[in-house]
Amino acid sequence: MRQTLIRIFLDQPWALWKTDPQSGISGPGIAVLWLIGGLLWFGFRFVRNRFSLPEGERSGLLVWAVGLVVTSLVGQFVNASSFPIFGYGFMLLIGFLCAVWFAYRRADANGIDRETILDAGFWILVSGVVGGRLFYLLQYGHHVFAGKSGGELLRAAIDLRQGGLVLVGGMVGGAIGYFTFCYLRKLSPLRLADVLTPSVFIGIAFGRLGCLMNGCCYGDACTLPWAITFPAGSVPFNSLAERGFLDPQAIATYPVHPTQVYSAINGFVLAFVTAMYFPRRRHDGDVFALACILYPISRFLIEFLRNDEGSQLGTGLTISQLYSLCIFLAGLALALTLSLRGATARRNVSELPSA
Repeated sequence: MRQTLIRIFLDQPWALWKTDPQSGISGPGIAVLWLIGGLLWFGFRFVRNRFSLPEGERSGLLVWAVGLVVTSLVGQFVNASSFPIFGYGFMLLIGFLCAVWFAYRRADANGIDRETILDAGFWILVSGVVGGRLFYLLQYGHHVFAGKSGGELLRAAIDLRQGGLVLVGGMVGGAIGYFTFCYLRKLSPLRLADVLTPSVFIGIAFGRLGCLMNGCCYGDACTLPWAITFPAGSVPFNSLAERGFLDPQAIATYPVHPTQVYSAINGFVLAFVTAMYFPRRRHDGDVFALACILYPISRFLIEFLRNDEGSQLGTGLTISQLYSLCIFLAGLALALTLSLRGATARRNVSELPSA
């Protein structure tokens, strides 16, 4: 695990690589990072445009040059010497960008305006984060708010620096944001959902890799060769010690299932399956219905290998398993409803209204 991926240094903006003496975490200076990022971006655009920059990129060069000057001087105007890049948030960002990119490619192939994809992605991201955080606070609020009062309660509620999202809550929140977006834009939610579904699973997969870096969503005891351990002071270690499963004086947890990796692989596999099924769908919504059936099954099974949640409501099932049952039934109902429509002709996705 690696909760803090790197640190970006402000006091020495041109440092190629520096180690923070207090945390022991290394990283580049902010100006170096800005320089390398700009060179990679403009180099990519230069080669892609057959060794010339597009007109729009030339003004971007000026913005980049100004940004290089600003990043070189920023350390003189702020008190902090560096700031962290958290692994969990970084993987969420990578997942979002990859998901949008894949949706872009699919949009081009199906005649959908790219702005519609970007706008829908923004609505899903924001509402998904809000939903994921609300569900987390409902489940673990007694830990989050313990010993806090006044303004500390609000800060604790919105502090996402080291995780604190429930995936099922994120999916519910994202769905609410998505259907609201479709209603406001007068789009067919099922038709657009079929295009976006594989991208959602790509985002989930990268998000689970973020969970691995953060240490949350950890597994139960494991004797298999690929079992992993977490060091003292980590999220799994503290949780297991608090629950009496681990000696607080130990140097690491006992070997556990890498359930975060299982979930990431599951996300990538479901992204592939739903993308391959897309050309074979018979009705608008078939891909989305398939996702609502397959994902709860895999999530329900993976939950048996996790050890971060207890059973709920006397059922012997975790809260995520109960959510999964509801999503599965909804997906099954949708699939049956669509099948009863008969062999209706599937309209071309390019008929989607543009934004």
